[in-house]
Amino acid sequence: MSKVFVIGIAGGTASGKTTLAENLFTQSECDTTLLLRLDNYYRDFPDMPLEQRQKLNYDTPESFDVPLIVKHLKALKAGKEVEIPSYDFSFHRRKEETVKVKTTPVIIVEGIMVFAIKEIRDLLDFKIFVDTPADVRLLRRIQRDINERGRTLSSVANQYLSTVRPMHDLYVEPSKVYANIIIPEGGYNKEATDLLVARIRQMVEENH
Repeated sequence: MSKVFVIGIAGGTASGKTTLAENLFTQSECDTTLLLRLDNYYRDFPDMPLEQRQKLNYDTPESFDVPLIVKHLKALKAGKEVEIPSYDFSFHRRKEETVKVKTTPVIIVEGIMVFAIKEIRDLLDFKIFVDTPADVRLLRRIQRDINERGRTLSSVANQYLSTVRPMHDLYVEPSKVYANIIIPEGGYNKEATDLLVARIRQMVEENH
């Protein structure tokens, strides 16, 4: 097949990067675009008790199974199928089931550490950083973790103060320098989303 174009979307927790990635995925026609979430590639610790897994720092590059996602990206760029892992955030474990996907003209890779991990960054053709104020991101994260991941307010606050915020300052924010374009508010920025969708469609037409 023709060249596979890989777009990376990074940004802080609850910045709107996932919403942006999903909007680009659905609006640019799903049969031409594949969405890979870095969150599905968290490392698995099957022999570690849940109480201990809950105390791990999940906001570092080392938290992710980098060799696996790099292997998958290279395979997809070569036109091969891969089986994407699934992750259970309530138990901090990788699920048994996987999702088999085929390659597409455009692949979107989304996650907080996408630019901070060099092995992933080197496979990207275009890089988008989502920039959203910290207070807005924190409120969104509290809402998401309580409503969607079964967390308590206390656990969300403790994790944010102990790992999320300091790791954002250490890894995520500095990775902004690698971006080709910075978008305020991510998926909530309709004008920017429309422009990117148009560009993705143009790339598909030009290369296929």
